[in-house]
Amino acid sequence: MANFKEDIAKTRAFIFDVDGVMTDGGIMPIEGGTDFIRKYNAKDGYAIAYAIRRGYKVCVISGGYGTLLRARLEKLGVTKIYLGCMNKIAAMEEFFSEYGIDPAYTIYMGDDIPDLECMEMVGIPVCPADACSEVIEAARYVSEFKGGCGAVRDVVEQTLRAQDEWAKDRIGVIGTASR
Repeated sequence: MANFKEDIAKTRAFIFDVDGVMTDGGIMPIEGGTDFIRKYNAKDGYAIAYAIRRGYKVCVISGGYGTLLRARLEKLGVTKIYLGCMNKIAAMEEFFSEYGIDPAYTIYMGDDIPDLECMEMVGIPVCPADACSEVIEAARYVSEFKGGCGAVRDVVEQTLRAQDEWAKDRIGVIGTASR
């Protein structure tokens, strides 16, 4: 592989974990224990929706679950969603196969031990600033931002800027132009 900036200029796909990446890792169970409240960063969400609109493939694979989580991801436009997933490698292989994606030019962002094998499978493993030490060691890039605090936006924006795809429109997440 070349250097990080050269490789992100070839990236066409992103894979994200959720808890600790799109969130700060905190979850609040809802009565009954069938769902959780999570706090998301709006700028991370915008970056994901924007990347999808620009033609990038985005996949979310998480051991976490919940109807609120699925609804959030669907609102952003994510179509490949694997929740409650205990075999992340099989999910990644399905994603790669379905879209004909080269893992060498795919970004995977994870934050903890279950993400290490996934990070080894892609050419561009990245993580938030507060990832566990093993993940930081495995990453080619460590965002200056913590999980849930802009780490996703950082990586997506850098990638799209490297390909001159950033800030090409002013449409919001729900698909309407701002005035």
